Parts: sequence; C-alpha cells; structure tokens
Amino acid sequence: MTCYRDYYPNLSVVTRVYPRNTEPNDTAVVRKVWTIDNNPTGRDGRVGNKQFCRHRGRRSFRNAHSDSRCFQRHAQPLGNFEPRGRFQNSIVDGITNGKFSRGGWKGKGWMEGRRGGSSLGAGGAERGREKGGITWFRMTIPHGKKYEKKWLITTLQAHSLVPFRPMLFSIDGHSVYFYVDDAAAAGALRKLSRRITDSEGYKVVVIMTPCVEPPLHQNNLKQEDLELIKECMSKRFNGSQGCLDLSSIGTDHDLVSHHIEVKLNQKNCMQAMLRIIEENVPELLCLNLSNNKLFRLTGLADLVKKTPRLKALNLSHNELKSEQELDNLKGLRLVELCLDRNPLCDYFKDQTTFIRVVRERFPSLLKLDGHVLPPPICFGVDTSTAVHPCKGSFFASEEIRGVIQPFLQQYYSVYDSGHRQQLLEAYHDGSCFSLSLPLGTDVSRYLMREYHKDNRNMKQVKDSYTRFRLLKHSRLNIVTFLNELPKTQHDFTSFTMDVNTFTSTLLAFTVNGVFKEGEVDGRSNDLIRAFTRVFIAVPAPNSGLCVVNDALYVRTATSEEKRRAFATPASSGPVSTLSAFQQQMLSAFSQSSQMNLEWSQKCLQDNAWDFQRAAQIFTELKEQGRIPTVAFIK
Repeated sequence: MTCYRDYYPNLSVVTRVYPRNTEPNDTAVVRKVWTIDNNPTGRDGRVGNKQFCRHRGRRSFRNAHSDSRCFQRHAQPLGNFEPRGRFQNSIVDGITNGKFSRGGWKGKGWMEGRRGGSSLGAGGAERGREKGGITWFRMTIPHGKKYEKKWLITTLQAHSLVPFRPMLFSIDGHSVYFYVDDAAAAGALRKLSRRITDSEGYKVVVIMTPCVEPPLHQNNLKQEDLELIKECMSKRFNGSQGCLDLSSIGTDHDLVSHHIEVKLNQKNCMQAMLRIIEENVPELLCLNLSNNKLFRLTGLADLVKKTPRLKALNLSHNELKSEQELDNLKGLRLVELCLDRNPLCDYFKDQTTFIRVVRERFPSLLKLDGHVLPPPICFGVDTSTAVHPCKGSFFASEEIRGVIQPFLQQYYSVYDSGHRQQLLEAYHDGSCFSLSLPLGTDVSRYLMREYHKDNRNMKQVKDSYTRFRLLKHSRLNIVTFLNELPKTQHDFTSFTMDVNTFTSTLLAFTVNGVFKEGEVDGRSNDLIRAFTRVFIAVPAPNSGLCVVNDALYVRTATSEEKRRAFATPASSGPVSTLSAFQQQMLSAFSQSSQMNLEWSQKCLQDNAWDFQRAAQIFTELKEQGRIPTVAFIK
C-alpha cells in the first residue's frame, strides 16, 4: 500500500491505493478520503476557533472524519471526491440546505429567520398572516439612499422569485424602505439579502420586518398649500360634464414645482380633497382617483355624504386588495365603476363572480371596467305596499273542510278525555306513528323529558335499528303508546289546518296548535306546549277518515303562543253552561265561520250540535246573504 498527502491549512486529503490481488494484470483501486491534521488549530475547520467543534461523549477527535457535521460547512471537496457512508446524503444535504441543527431537524425558514434577525420564518409569516395579525411587511435597505430608486427596485424585481409591488417607498436617514403585502414576496426578498452586488462591489442588505399596517407619515398641509391644491383641482375639473380628474395627483407638475407632496393614501390629504369637493363641487357626477396608490378606502367613506349625486367612479391602477374595501362606498348610486389593475381583480375565479360581488354593493351599476353590464333585476317598487293578512287555514274546498274539521273535533275530544283506547277506530291496521322533538338545550330537554325517550328526530337518531324501533307499527301499538303519553287538553281555537295533498283516495293535512298537559305522575302540570301533526288518511267505510300515517312534532310553546292559549272571550256567559266537548265544537265553528260565539252557538243548537250540518246550513245562508252583519262582530 502506497500513501501520500497534499497538505492544506486545516484539512488534508489522503489518497490510498489498494491492489486487488498480487497478479500483475489486476487494477489497483484508488480512494480519496478526508482526514484531519493533528494540529489543534484545525480541528473545527477554522483557524483558532475551537468552539465550533462539538465533541460527542468521549469519542476520539481523530475519528471525527466520520461525522462530517463538524467541518463540512467550512471545507471544500477536492478533485472528484464524493463523501462515502450511508448517512452522507442526509447530513451533507441537511447542512447545505440549512435543515439540520444539534437540537433536531428544523425548517429552512427557521434557519433563514434566525440569520435575518426575525423570529418569523418563511412559513411563520404566512401563519401569522392567516391568523389576521401580520398583513404587511416592511423591507428595509440599509444605506439604500445612495442607490437610484429605479435601479434598486428593478434589480430586486429581476432577482426575486416572486413578483411584488413596492408600496410607500420612502427614505429614512441613509436607509430606504418600502412595503409589500404578500408573505411569499417578502420571503423571496429576504433571501436576496447579500446576494446582489452594487457597482462598488458592496452587498445589498435586505431586512424584512412584519407589521400589521403601514404607519403612514402624515404631511401637515398649510393654508397656502391648500390654496394651491384647490387651484390645481380647478384646472382638472370639467364643468360641462361635472367630472373631476384626480388621477396621479401626487405627480402633478404644479404641485411638485411648489414642493407640495399630496398622497391620497394618507388620511389628511384625502380629507382635504373631500373638503374642497364639498365646498366647491357638491354636485359632482364623475370622479377619477386612478394611479394614486390607494390600498384602503376608509378615507372615502364620507364621499357618500359629500357627493350624493356621484354616478361614475374610477379607482383603477391602485393597490386595493380586498373586496371588503368597497363596503366603505356603500350608499353611492354608482352607474359606472372602474376597478381595473387592482390586486382584488385577480382573486375571482371568473368574471361572473366578480360582477356579482361588485353589484351586491352597487345594485344600480350598469358599466364595470368599461364593459356594459346587463340591466339589474328590480321590481320597480319604490314605496312599501301593504301585505295581505295571513290566513289561518287552507282546506282547498268546503267539501274537504266538512270532512277534516269533524274528524279533528272527534279525534281530540277522545284524545283529551283520558280514554284513548277508543282511538283504535281512527287508525288503519297497517298504520305508522312517530314522535319527534326539536334540537334544544339541556333545559328544554328536561322540560320535555316525558317525550325524550321516544324521540325519533332524524338529525339526532343516526342508527337505522333505533329508527326502526322508535317507529310504532299497527294501530294497537300506536294507541298503546298514545295511552302512555301525559294527559292533555288541546285548545281547538288555536288550531290551523292546511291541506297538503288530496285525491279521491288519499288526503294529507297538517294541524298546528297548542295544548296543556294535565296530571303527570299524579301532579298537576300547567306547561303549555305547541305541536305540529301531519295526518295521512284514506276514506273510511263510515264516510269518515282512517289514518295510515301519523307524525307528531312537540315543542315548547313561545311566549306569544302561551299568551293566546285558552283565551276565553268576554261574552262567555252561555259558553260556561256547555260541556267541554260542546265548548271545543263551538270554538272550532266560530273560527271556521268567523262568526262570534253567540251566533255560532245559536247555529249549532239549531242543528242539534251536528257540526257538519251546521256548517252546510251556514254556507247556504251566507251565499243567500241572510246572515246579519252583527253575527260577525266580535
């Protein structure tokens, strides 16, 4: 074996030749491997910097070449040398890309954030932005005053991997700074620090500072400045068309020559402009604010009051990023609006969505970004119209009313009597029944505890087996279950009935109302509940109805329903002598006929308390006009 060395200040490479065999034709194997000189000044890859070498336990330093983390960042490979070993890819790549540290694996953004002097890495700034805290980034160029602005911005844009728009470019001492509102662009600019060389050979340093909002420097406008600004605005005003052109007002020659700095993205400048408009041209019809670097529209919120007749507004070539900024202009009856060349225009997936979002703020808009829009859909109703009063019940025909009302009268009379087994005749042999309760709080579940165990609300009961078990099949099981429910007293005057479907063989209708529970577990209960019940019925052999499906929905009554429940009219003298069944029939007949209780009772008594016959006689007499007006006075 033959060995020789090429010495370097700190490191050395040893080339070793290993013969394969002793045969003369065998080819020798040449390997170049790292080794470290015994000189203690070279142990960490730097002269006189021992602290950069980190020992692990009692390991001999002479074997440190196997752990290239100690010096790989400071050593340069020689010739065609390739590191060997099964860990070389992860270690070398990790150190080169800044991913590995003694404490464990770190993100690249963390390493660069540490070097850049910020606690936010490439991903940290974006996470802060998502939380709503960090939305802007200040990019500072130390000693940037010596550079020409055009060269500096153009060079940064040429080298940045992410396009950006510099905003609010300013000079602070010997430094310059500007703002960007994109986390990716800020991260790309930060990576350019010390990677750009100026004409003198110096490295350009870029420092990123996250901030919530740019702290705008407010210029104090003097009275003489305001007079010059007013004079400049008068030159830009077209009286024949009622238009004021304030585009690129900050670069106006008349203002720049007098060293007056006007920036409409600053609050005081915008307020001064609006004040001049209000005092001189309140009837303004058209306003052009393009090319003014506007990134907020809060300063234009008073535009609605100061220019109520404004019809056209140009906000193109600005820095508006969010559609919510347009909310500051709500109330303007704009017919034409221009938002072209604003960042917010790039956030919409299609033109239809963009038009819809803008038109939500300005319904009368007819032209957007120079394109004519279809006319808005409106009904041409400027004044409020009276709404017809709500009708209580819908029966589709008097014939169906004559079938449903007697059925419900008889059904709930038996239901409230306490002998519910008589309801067997009201159900079909193959009928079904279900009970549902609303989604509520713990208090409401406690108040409905008698019904909760049989609740079959489809949003709460997900298991198919439980759903099937809670569904009551056959009329015997249904009536047995109804007998287990608390005793009730229904207020028939609160009932509203709506027919959903009717054919010659099927009738579906809904009943809404309130009821009061009787005794529960031997104790009196004055709870008033509301219910909705859907009946699906077929004709019965005795000319009545036979229920094939019954769905009951029970909830706690509202305060208004409780106030109206069981309200007895003042003229209740003759009613008090009637039975409970007759009182309920009287209330139902009064509600259906719209007659007062006195005339309703007279009609029922004349027809032997036959509800269906009384309703038929009432209809005939009403069509003949033989019922006096006093019968309908309540």
